[in-house]
Amino acid sequence: MKREFIYIIIAAFSGCLLWSCKKSLDIDNPNAPDESNFWKTADDALAGINAVYGANYRQGTYARSIFWDNPRSDDGWGSTGYPPLATIVNFTQSDYNFDQTANLWYHNYQGIYRANQVITNVPGITMDENLKKRYVAEAKFLRAIYYFNLVTHFGDVPLILTRQSTTDLPARTAQDAVWAQIEKDLTEATVDLPAAYDNANKGRATKGAAYALLGKSYLQQHKNQQAVDAFAWLITGAGSSNYDLMANYGDNFTETAENNKESVFEIQFNGRSSVTDIDDPRSNLGNQRGPFKALPGPLRFNDAQMRRWVVREFNEKTTGGQRDPRLFFTAFYDSTDERGPDFSIIYGQTFNSQYPPGDPHHNEVWYRKYANDTRPNRDETFEGPINLRVIRYADVLLMYAEALNATGKTTEAYQYVDRVRQRAGLQKLSIVKPGLSQSEFLRQLMHERITELTGEDVRWNDLLRWGYFDDASKINELKARDPEFNNFQVGKNKYLPIPQSEIDIDPNLKQNNGY
Repeated sequence: MKREFIYIIIAAFSGCLLWSCKKSLDIDNPNAPDESNFWKTADDALAGINAVYGANYRQGTYARSIFWDNPRSDDGWGSTGYPPLATIVNFTQSDYNFDQTANLWYHNYQGIYRANQVITNVPGITMDENLKKRYVAEAKFLRAIYYFNLVTHFGDVPLILTRQSTTDLPARTAQDAVWAQIEKDLTEATVDLPAAYDNANKGRATKGAAYALLGKSYLQQHKNQQAVDAFAWLITGAGSSNYDLMANYGDNFTETAENNKESVFEIQFNGRSSVTDIDDPRSNLGNQRGPFKALPGPLRFNDAQMRRWVVREFNEKTTGGQRDPRLFFTAFYDSTDERGPDFSIIYGQTFNSQYPPGDPHHNEVWYRKYANDTRPNRDETFEGPINLRVIRYADVLLMYAEALNATGKTTEAYQYVDRVRQRAGLQKLSIVKPGLSQSEFLRQLMHERITELTGEDVRWNDLLRWGYFDDASKINELKARDPEFNNFQVGKNKYLPIPQSEIDIDPNLKQNNGY
C-alpha cells in the first residue's frame, strides 16, 4: 500500500535531521550519525534511497511547481490575484528568486544531491548484491527524472554527478551532455530495476518506468527510432503484460484507484496533517496543487484556470452518440454535467448556484484532474491525498505513436491511437481518418493529446518538442488561443530564469538569455 511507502519516507526524513545535527558540545558523541559513520549497513542504504524519493514531496518537484506548466501553456491562464504568481504564467517575470520557479531549481538539485550519494556510497556497503544494485538503479532513475525537469525548464544546467561541497562553483553544461547523462542513467537503470514490487513498496521506480522515461527523453530530443525502441518494452515487448488502459478513464485521477495497471510512475501522496514543507518527520507529504487550480472558495485560491477552447476540442461523439466522457474528468465548467449548469455539481453545489448567469465566472473553466471535490466533507488543502500519475500508459501509447509516425511508420502508429480513443468510446482513428500523411497524423496527435492529457503537466513539453517556442508564426497560433502569449519573447521565454541567488554566489553560472 502507498501508506507503507510513505511511512518509510517519513523515517528517511527523521534520518536526514539526525545527519545534519550541529554539535552543541566540544565533545563528540561517538553514537551520533554523521557522514563519517553512515553508509555502513543495508539499513543505511535503504534510508539513503528513501531520502531521494523524499525530494518528490517538495514544492519545486511534484508537490507543486511543475503544475504551473499547465497555465503557462496555451491551455490555461493565470487567474491569480497574486501579482508575482501571475508573472510566471504571463511571461513577465522580473523576480528571478520567486519561489515558484526558484524551487524548481533548488528542489530538483536537492534530489540529485541525494541520488549522487546513493550512487557513490551504496556500492561499497556489504549487503545483498541484488538489493544493492536495485537501490543504485532507483537512484539513477530519480537522478534522470530530476535532470529531465531541469533541462526542459532551464536549458543548459550544471551537470553534477558527484558529492558537492559548498566551495564548488559549477558552470552550465550543454543540453546535449545533460541529455546524454539522462540516457545513460536510464539505460543502466533498466538492467537492475524490477518489473514490479510488492504492495509495501508501491511507488518505487520500475523497469517500465525507466523505459518510459527513456523513451520520453529520446522523443523530446527527436531521437525517434531510439524512442520507438524504448517504448516498445512496455507495448510490444517483455513488459507489455504489466500495463493496460483502465476501463474507466477517471480512475487515473482518484484516491481509490491508485497504482493501477495504467500507472507507469506515480508519486505516493498522503493527506495527513503537516506543519512544514521542509525535511522533517512532520513534513507535508501531500499533493499541494488543489488550492491553486480550484474554483474560488474558502480554501481555494483560483490561481490558474483552463482556456475554454480546450472544451471545444471534445466535440467528437462516441460511437453511441454521447459526449466524450473524458471531458467530465478534465474540466469544471457550466456543463461538467452535459445537462447544464443546474446539474453540474461542483464541490457539493450546482454550478448555477455558485456562478449564476451574469456572474463573471459563469463562462469560465477550471482544471479538474486530481481535485478533491468528490471526497465527503473535504475542500482543497495543501495535504491532498491523491497520487500524481507522472507517467501513465495512455501517454506512453500516444508518444509511441508519435515516434513511429516520425520514423515514417504512420500506418503502424494508428493502432496505438486507436486504443486510447476506443477507451473513451470513440471510433477508431483508422476508420474516421484513414490514410493521413505524416504531417497530418502529427497534427491529429496534437488534438489527441489535448483530449487525453490536458491538466497532466505535459502540454508545455509537447509544445517545446513540436518547436512552438522557436517560431514566431507558431507563437501567433498560441496567441490566438491564449492572449498571454502576446508577452512571449522568442529566444527568452522558452526557459525559466535561473534563480538570481545562484547567479550571485557562482561567477561561473550565467543567466538565461533575455533575463
